[in-house]
Amino acid sequence: MHEIKLDLPSCRRLAGVDEAGRGPLVGAVVAAAVILDPARPIQGLRDSKKLSEKRRDQLYPEITEKALCWAIASASASEIDQLNILQASLLAMKRAVEALTIQPDMVLVDGNRCPRLMCPVEAIVKGDSKVEAISAASILAKVERDRQMHALHERYPQYGFDRHKGYPTAVHLALLREHGLCPEHRRSFGPVRERLNAEN
Repeated sequence: MHEIKLDLPSCRRLAGVDEAGRGPLVGAVVAAAVILDPARPIQGLRDSKKLSEKRRDQLYPEITEKALCWAIASASASEIDQLNILQASLLAMKRAVEALTIQPDMVLVDGNRCPRLMCPVEAIVKGDSKVEAISAASILAKVERDRQMHALHERYPQYGFDRHKGYPTAVHLALLREHGLCPEHRRSFGPVRERLNAEN
């Protein structure tokens, strides 16, 4: 794990922030914020995309148990359609940080854009592979997003959300053509908009 040099020598409460679900055609974008406890290290923290689903599910309860503080928030499909996916992702991140019960000294965000916060914030490209707190946030966000997709599958089993998690796979696109839209589909995304236009 690459060490990030911070300008704040007294930065004791560092929050890592990441999101999951920018690419899918359905559901919310989910963000997590995590302040790790240096006294309770967690082995195996990595970018969630480089971990198996089983390993993410194993790390999730360890992160939530050992972290000093953590929070998960989201922006809905309708908010994504209203704002665009980037702004909705930043909104979800802002909500996650503001939901922390401990005020961080510094926030590090995965990527190249930062939400507007009341505390110092810095974007770290590939931060989920460089900063353990961001890795932890990426795992929480991914697991929560997958859980939401499993719940959505229970409501709309015809779309196979439990398999493709809402991403625009060939299977999802075929099922979208066959069944039309569900209320949770993001109307502003190209394949969904095309289907909506076809229905009209």
